[in-house]
Amino acid sequence: MRAFCEKVITPTDASWRYHKYLMPYMPFSWHYHPEYEICLTLNSKGMRHIGDHIEEYGDLDLVFVGPNLPHTWQSESNKDGTEQIVYVAQIPVKWLDKLVRDHKELQGMMSLLARSLKGIKFSEVCASSAKTLFEQMENASVTQRLILLLELLSVMQQDCEQQTLSSPMFAFGKQMEKDNGKLNQVIEFIYAHYTESLYADQLAELAHMSTNHFHRYFKQRTETTLTEFINRLRIGKACKLLVTSTSPISVISDQCGFNNVSNFNRRFLAIKGCTPRKFRQQLINHNLIS
Repeated sequence: MRAFCEKVITPTDASWRYHKYLMPYMPFSWHYHPEYEICLTLNSKGMRHIGDHIEEYGDLDLVFVGPNLPHTWQSESNKDGTEQIVYVAQIPVKWLDKLVRDHKELQGMMSLLARSLKGIKFSEVCASSAKTLFEQMENASVTQRLILLLELLSVMQQDCEQQTLSSPMFAFGKQMEKDNGKLNQVIEFIYAHYTESLYADQLAELAHMSTNHFHRYFKQRTETTLTEFINRLRIGKACKLLVTSTSPISVISDQCGFNNVSNFNRRFLAIKGCTPRKFRQQLINHNLIS
């Protein structure tokens, strides 16, 4: 099943959208949108789908979804008949990016926004703080809501237990925000040529660095090695093809730059914890694809 693009309508008196949903259950609704989304789910348990990541969730589930990353939560009705609560903040990319970029006090949040492209899950302690802030937003003025949103983003940024969820290439839109500098040039090249053989000395030359310095620079800026970054990118593309196509696994392996199926299976298992065949079967079992 392909994700559908949701149209988010921002209120005329605000720069972003706040909403509280009360639902008997959460239907499967595989969708994406160009806005950032902070989603807090309460009094609910079921399956959470973020990009190619599938996981059970429970009460106090706080997730930050980046632009164009497909997602949905799915649950059944509570046995006691109580309603499930979902608080949502949907924030236009250009507005939030500019706000963070133009204010030195907020620039520490840039890494949080970048990581949201893979989806971020936060700790229960952070989710509990978010619950208090969302509850305060309900009866707040638009000015007070903005202040509470910034406080919420700050609390999320400081959560030491946050975890990224999906592969970096699963989003339906741009894969990363552009920045100025050597790293952007290198990563653009990797995205354009990930199906080919890529070598560190080739990329180091592109960045006008020695190979050793490039390795250190790349790991410092991306928090991963070059090899791991390329492998995760290729596996992310493979996950997307496993969802959106019926191509044989051997064909997907070739399309994603792996030199043989055995290597593809080994890398996929190391990163996703299962084989490509099992991954596709799990999606079929959860009605994500047919």
